[in-house]
Amino acid sequence: MSLPSLFIPHGAGPCFFMQGHPGFPDIWEPLGDWLRGLATQIGQRPRAILVVSAHWQSPVFSVTASAKPSLLYDYYGFPAHTYLLKYPVSGSPELAGRVCELLRAGGFEAQQDPQRGLDHGAFIPLMLSYPQADIPVLQLSLQRQLDAAQHLAAGRCLAALRDEGVLIVASGMSFHNMRPDQNQLAERARAFDEWLNEAMTAAPTERWERLCNWQQAPYARFAHPTEEHLVPLMVVCGAASEEPAQRIYSERLAGLVDVSAFRLG
Repeated sequence: MSLPSLFIPHGAGPCFFMQGHPGFPDIWEPLGDWLRGLATQIGQRPRAILVVSAHWQSPVFSVTASAKPSLLYDYYGFPAHTYLLKYPVSGSPELAGRVCELLRAGGFEAQQDPQRGLDHGAFIPLMLSYPQADIPVLQLSLQRQLDAAQHLAAGRCLAALRDEGVLIVASGMSFHNMRPDQNQLAERARAFDEWLNEAMTAAPTERWERLCNWQQAPYARFAHPTEEHLVPLMVVCGAASEEPAQRIYSERLAGLVDVSAFRLG
Protein backbone atom coordinates (compact mmCIF):
# COMPACT_ATOMS: atom_id res chain seq x y z
CA MET A 1 0.00 0.00 0.00
CA SER A 2 1.44 3.38 -1.01
CA LEU A 3 1.97 6.01 1.62
CA PRO A 4 0.49 9.46 1.02
CA SER A 5 2.48 12.60 0.36
CA LEU A 6 1.94 15.57 2.67
CA PHE A 7 2.35 19.34 2.68
CA ILE A 8 2.39 20.70 6.22
CA PRO A 9 2.81 24.20 7.70
CA HIS A 10 5.78 24.19 10.08
CA GLY A 11 5.04 27.38 11.99
CA ALA A 12 7.62 29.92 13.06
CA GLY A 13 10.94 28.56 14.34
CA PRO A 14 10.41 26.52 17.53
CA CYS A 15 6.99 28.10 18.15
CA PHE A 16 5.40 24.88 19.44
CA PHE A 17 7.89 24.65 22.31
CA MET A 18 7.40 28.09 23.86
CA GLN A 19 4.15 27.66 25.78
CA GLY A 20 4.21 29.65 28.95
CA HIS A 21 7.12 31.81 27.89
CA PRO A 22 6.48 35.52 28.63
CA GLY A 23 5.31 37.31 25.53
CA PHE A 24 4.66 34.11 23.59
CA PRO A 25 1.44 34.31 21.57
CA ASP A 26 -0.74 31.22 21.70
CA ILE A 27 -1.69 31.43 18.02
CA TRP A 28 0.32 28.27 17.22
CA GLU A 29 -1.49 25.96 19.64
CA PRO A 30 -4.16 24.68 17.19
CA LEU A 31 -1.55 23.84 14.56
CA GLY A 32 0.62 22.15 17.18
CA ASP A 33 -2.32 20.03 18.33
CA TRP A 34 -3.03 19.02 14.74
CA LEU A 35 0.58 18.04 14.11
CA ARG A 36 0.50 15.87 17.25
CA GLY A 37 -2.34 13.87 15.72
CA LEU A 38 -0.89 13.60 12.22
CA ALA A 39 0.62 10.12 12.59
CA THR A 40 -2.75 8.77 13.69
CA GLN A 41 -4.39 10.32 10.63
CA ILE A 42 -1.89 8.61 8.35
CA GLY A 43 -2.35 5.27 10.07
CA GLN A 44 0.35 3.26 8.31
CA ARG A 45 3.76 3.44 9.98
CA PRO A 46 6.45 4.64 7.54
CA ARG A 47 9.71 2.80 7.09
CA ALA A 48 11.41 6.19 6.74
CA ILE A 49 10.48 9.85 6.32
CA LEU A 50 11.85 12.12 3.60
CA VAL A 51 11.32 15.80 4.41
CA VAL A 52 11.57 18.58 1.84
CA SER A 53 12.05 21.72 3.91
CA ALA A 54 11.85 25.36 2.85
CA HIS A 55 15.06 25.99 4.75
CA TRP A 56 17.58 24.14 2.60
CA GLN A 57 18.42 25.34 -0.89
CA SER A 58 21.32 23.92 -2.85
CA PRO A 59 22.73 24.33 -6.38
CA VAL A 60 21.67 20.72 -7.07
CA PHE A 61 19.24 18.44 -5.27
CA SER A 62 21.01 17.20 -2.15
CA VAL A 63 19.99 14.69 0.48
CA THR A 64 21.26 14.18 4.01
CA ALA A 65 23.32 11.00 4.24
CA SER A 66 24.42 10.81 7.86
CA ALA A 67 23.47 7.75 9.89
CA LYS A 68 22.99 10.08 12.89
CA PRO A 69 22.00 13.53 11.61
CA SER A 70 22.64 16.54 13.80
CA LEU A 71 20.08 19.30 14.35
CA LEU A 72 20.44 22.78 12.89
CA TYR A 73 18.97 25.43 15.17
CA ASP A 74 18.53 27.77 12.25
CA TYR A 75 16.25 30.26 13.97
CA TYR A 76 17.16 33.46 15.73
CA GLY A 77 16.09 35.44 18.77
CA PHE A 78 14.21 32.67 20.56
CA PRO A 79 14.61 31.66 24.25
CA ALA A 80 17.70 29.69 25.22
CA HIS A 81 15.81 26.45 25.91
CA THR A 82 14.76 26.20 22.25
CA TYR A 83 18.42 25.70 21.30
CA LEU A 84 18.57 22.65 23.56
CA LEU A 85 15.74 20.72 21.92
CA LYS A 86 16.66 17.13 21.04
CA TYR A 87 15.40 14.77 18.36
CA PRO A 88 17.84 11.82 18.35
CA VAL A 89 16.60 10.29 15.14
CA SER A 90 18.59 8.06 12.80
CA GLY A 91 19.26 8.75 9.15
CA SER A 92 19.68 6.24 6.34
CA PRO A 93 22.71 6.47 4.02
CA GLU A 94 21.21 3.60 2.01
CA LEU A 95 17.99 5.50 1.38
CA ALA A 96 19.97 8.65 0.57
CA GLY A 97 21.62 6.68 -2.21
CA ARG A 98 18.23 5.51 -3.44
CA VAL A 99 16.90 9.09 -3.55
CA CYS A 100 19.89 10.20 -5.62
CA GLU A 101 19.52 7.18 -7.90
CA LEU A 102 15.90 8.04 -8.66
CA LEU A 103 16.63 11.71 -9.29
CA ARG A 104 19.55 10.92 -11.58
CA ALA A 105 17.43 8.43 -13.52
CA GLY A 106 15.05 11.32 -14.18
CA GLY A 107 17.83 13.51 -15.52
CA PHE A 108 18.54 15.56 -12.41
CA GLU A 109 21.90 16.15 -10.83
CA ALA A 110 21.81 14.91 -7.24
CA GLN A 111 24.29 14.42 -4.43
CA GLN A 112 24.51 13.02 -0.92
CA ASP A 113 25.58 15.31 1.91
CA PRO A 114 26.94 13.33 4.88
CA GLN A 115 27.61 16.50 6.92
CA ARG A 116 24.38 18.45 6.89
CA GLY A 117 21.88 17.96 9.69
CA LEU A 118 18.12 18.44 9.90
CA ASP A 119 16.90 22.03 10.00
CA HIS A 120 13.93 23.27 12.00
CA GLY A 121 11.57 22.78 9.07
CA ALA A 122 12.22 19.06 9.50
CA PHE A 123 12.80 18.31 13.17
CA ILE A 124 10.38 20.76 14.81
CA PRO A 125 7.15 19.36 13.28
CA LEU A 126 8.42 15.78 13.51
CA MET A 127 9.03 16.23 17.24
CA LEU A 128 5.25 16.64 17.48
CA SER A 129 4.08 14.09 14.91
CA TYR A 130 6.64 11.33 15.62
CA PRO A 131 7.99 12.18 19.09
CA GLN A 132 9.55 8.75 19.66
CA ALA A 133 12.23 9.57 17.04
CA ASP A 134 12.24 5.90 16.05
CA ILE A 135 11.73 6.29 12.29
CA PRO A 136 14.75 7.22 10.12
CA VAL A 137 14.55 10.76 8.73
CA LEU A 138 16.27 12.23 5.68
CA GLN A 139 16.02 15.72 4.30
CA LEU A 140 16.00 16.69 0.63
CA SER A 141 17.04 20.15 -0.44
CA LEU A 142 15.29 22.44 -2.83
CA GLN A 143 17.12 23.29 -6.02
CA ARG A 144 18.28 26.88 -5.64
CA GLN A 145 16.48 28.24 -8.71
CA LEU A 146 13.15 27.31 -7.07
CA ASP A 147 11.49 26.57 -10.40
CA ALA A 148 8.04 25.08 -9.83
CA ALA A 149 8.04 22.81 -12.89
CA GLN A 150 11.48 21.43 -12.03
CA HIS A 151 10.38 20.53 -8.51
CA LEU A 152 7.18 18.91 -9.75
CA ALA A 153 9.27 16.81 -12.14
CA ALA A 154 11.78 15.94 -9.41
CA GLY A 155 8.93 14.82 -7.18
CA ARG A 156 7.64 12.56 -9.94
CA CYS A 157 11.05 10.86 -9.97
CA LEU A 158 10.58 10.02 -6.29
CA ALA A 159 7.11 8.48 -6.61
CA ALA A 160 8.46 4.93 -6.23
CA LEU A 161 9.51 5.71 -2.66
CA ARG A 162 5.86 5.81 -1.62
CA ASP A 163 5.57 2.12 -2.50
CA GLU A 164 8.75 1.43 -0.54
CA GLY A 165 7.37 2.64 2.78
CA VAL A 166 8.72 6.19 2.64
CA LEU A 167 6.53 9.07 3.80
CA ILE A 168 7.34 12.18 1.75
CA VAL A 169 6.62 15.38 3.68
CA ALA A 170 6.86 18.91 2.32
CA SER A 171 7.43 21.34 5.17
CA GLY A 172 6.72 24.99 4.42
CA MET A 173 3.88 27.48 4.77
CA SER A 174 0.97 28.08 2.43
CA PHE A 175 1.27 31.80 3.27
CA HIS A 176 4.69 33.24 4.03
CA ASN A 177 5.01 37.01 4.08
CA MET A 178 7.03 38.08 7.11
CA ARG A 179 6.22 41.80 6.74
CA PRO A 180 2.83 42.00 5.06
CA ASP A 181 1.08 45.26 4.37
CA GLN A 182 -1.74 45.14 6.92
CA ASN A 183 -4.11 46.83 4.48
CA GLN A 184 -6.50 44.10 3.28
CA LEU A 185 -4.19 41.40 4.69
CA ALA A 186 -6.99 38.98 5.59
CA GLU A 187 -8.75 39.43 2.25
CA ARG A 188 -5.59 38.85 0.24
CA ALA A 189 -4.43 35.87 2.29
CA ARG A 190 -7.88 34.31 1.96
CA ALA A 191 -7.93 34.82 -1.81
CA PHE A 192 -4.60 33.06 -2.27
CA ASP A 193 -5.55 30.23 0.06
CA GLU A 194 -8.82 29.67 -1.81
CA TRP A 195 -6.93 29.57 -5.11
CA LEU A 196 -4.43 27.09 -3.66
CA ASN A 197 -7.16 24.78 -2.43
CA GLU A 198 -8.90 24.92 -5.81
CA ALA A 199 -5.64 24.18 -7.60
CA MET A 200 -4.78 21.29 -5.32
CA THR A 201 -8.19 19.63 -5.55
CA ALA A 202 -8.44 20.01 -9.34
CA ALA A 203 -7.91 17.06 -11.65
CA PRO A 204 -4.24 16.01 -11.68
CA THR A 205 -3.39 17.50 -15.09
CA GLU A 206 -5.02 20.81 -14.21
CA ARG A 207 -3.36 20.81 -10.79
CA TRP A 208 0.05 20.40 -12.40
CA GLU A 209 -0.61 23.26 -14.82
CA ARG A 210 -1.87 25.60 -12.11
CA LEU A 211 1.05 24.92 -9.82
CA CYS A 212 3.54 25.49 -12.63
CA ASN A 213 1.93 28.92 -13.03
CA TRP A 214 1.29 29.67 -9.37
CA GLN A 215 2.54 33.25 -9.74
CA GLN A 216 -0.66 34.00 -11.68
CA ALA A 217 -2.75 33.25 -8.60
CA PRO A 218 -4.52 36.13 -6.83
CA TYR A 219 -2.01 37.94 -4.61
CA ALA A 220 0.61 35.29 -5.28
CA ARG A 221 3.57 37.56 -4.61
CA PHE A 222 1.85 39.05 -1.60
CA ALA A 223 1.46 35.58 -0.11
CA HIS A 224 4.97 34.55 -1.16
CA PRO A 225 7.39 37.43 -1.81
CA THR A 226 9.95 34.63 -2.12
CA GLU A 227 8.75 31.15 -2.99
CA GLU A 228 10.88 28.83 -0.86
CA HIS A 229 8.01 28.07 1.55
CA LEU A 230 5.67 27.08 -1.29
CA VAL A 231 8.03 25.12 -3.58
CA PRO A 232 8.23 22.05 -1.25
CA LEU A 233 4.57 21.53 -2.15
CA MET A 234 5.60 20.97 -5.76
CA VAL A 235 7.79 18.01 -4.82
CA VAL A 236 5.06 16.11 -3.00
CA CYS A 237 2.57 16.91 -5.76
CA GLY A 238 5.00 15.43 -8.27
CA ALA A 239 5.47 12.34 -6.10
CA ALA A 240 1.72 11.73 -6.20
CA SER A 241 0.98 13.34 -9.55
CA GLU A 242 -1.96 11.07 -10.42
CA GLU A 243 -3.46 10.97 -6.94
CA PRO A 244 -6.37 13.04 -5.63
CA ALA A 245 -5.55 15.73 -3.09
CA GLN A 246 -7.49 16.99 -0.14
CA ARG A 247 -7.02 19.81 2.33
CA ILE A 248 -6.53 18.20 5.73
CA TYR A 249 -5.97 21.31 7.83
CA SER A 250 -7.15 24.89 7.49
CA GLU A 251 -6.90 27.74 9.95
CA ARG A 252 -7.18 31.51 9.98
CA LEU A 253 -4.04 32.24 11.96
CA ALA A 254 -4.51 35.11 14.41
CA GLY A 255 -7.78 35.82 12.65
CA LEU A 256 -5.88 37.24 9.68
CA VAL A 257 -3.87 34.73 7.64
CA ASP A 258 -5.26 31.52 6.17
CA VAL A 259 -2.90 28.52 6.28
CA SER A 260 -3.55 25.06 4.89
CA ALA A 261 -2.14 21.55 4.79
CA PHE A 262 -2.73 18.98 2.06
CA ARG A 263 -2.60 15.24 1.58
CA LEU A 264 -2.20 13.44 -1.74
CA GLY A 265 -3.05 9.76 -1.92
